[in-house]
Amino acid sequence: MPRDLVRRWEGLIFVLLVAVVLWASVSVDGFANPSNVSFLLLDTTEIALMALTMTLVVVAAEIDLSVASTLGLSCAVLGWLWNAGLPIEAIMPICLLAGALCGALNGLLVTRLGLPSLAVTIGTFALYRGLAYVILGDQAVADLPSAYTGLATQTLGPIPLVTILVAVLAVVAGTVLHATGVGRSIFALGANEEAAYFSGVRVKRIKFWLFVASGACAALASLVYTFRYASARADNGVGLELAVVAAVLLGGVSIFGGRGTLPGVLMAVLLLGVVRNALILADVANEVLNFVTGLLLVASVLAPNLGAAWRRRSSPQKEGKSVS
Repeated sequence: MPRDLVRRWEGLIFVLLVAVVLWASVSVDGFANPSNVSFLLLDTTEIALMALTMTLVVVAAEIDLSVASTLGLSCAVLGWLWNAGLPIEAIMPICLLAGALCGALNGLLVTRLGLPSLAVTIGTFALYRGLAYVILGDQAVADLPSAYTGLATQTLGPIPLVTILVAVLAVVAGTVLHATGVGRSIFALGANEEAAYFSGVRVKRIKFWLFVASGACAALASLVYTFRYASARADNGVGLELAVVAAVLLGGVSIFGGRGTLPGVLMAVLLLGVVRNALILADVANEVLNFVTGLLLVASVLAPNLGAAWRRRSSPQKEGKSVS
């Protein structure tokens, strides 16, 4: 592998992903079975969906910690409307609209009132989850249409159909971020919002629609989650925001904005999924899984900053040697 690729954070994530997959295939019984591969990919679907738009939000130097609560609220809306007798084909767009409205509220509070997204989405994290319990209570709606619950777990060989959906949306999001003027504007405002504003970037509009997209993707993840588990509950998706943020930061997106790639994030989603799956097959306790996720999250923030500090220290030394 070329040295310049290894030096990049995304290259290191790729090497680590390959190493972990090889280790798990050899050391963990059942890991390489096609049925387990399908389960692994299914298990990362919702995280991947939410990570797509979270990547764009974090590149813009914002964050959305309410995604899992938005997922839970959309699940509650689905269950409540299904109990009310609405057809599932009418319920699904309503759920997507509910998620988009949650994102719009976040966007309005951040862009129009000038509130920090961290504080706003911590608040709506609790607000949306609480509203989900108000709507559905602690009941579980499980009599969902078998056509949709079956579709959510159907595979094409070892590849789930919902993984193909993730791949299509990843191509769309990657194109927007890396190959359009909108993407360049997102990087610009993440690197220096004031400079981006004076260069003509519509900062508030872009940020608003990023939050809307984040809410809509969380709602789409809620549909996949509900049909995959065949159960609509207010507590669906609890704790997934940690996995989403961990994947985005581990994938090389700077928490300060202005830097990151979508392929890196998708590799990080797979890496976290492989580690979790291998540890589950090895019968490791859930507390250890949470510890490993937290450790990778801390490493994803710490390692790039340590690398940058090391490069800053070594650069003057090299310049001094060249002068002498």
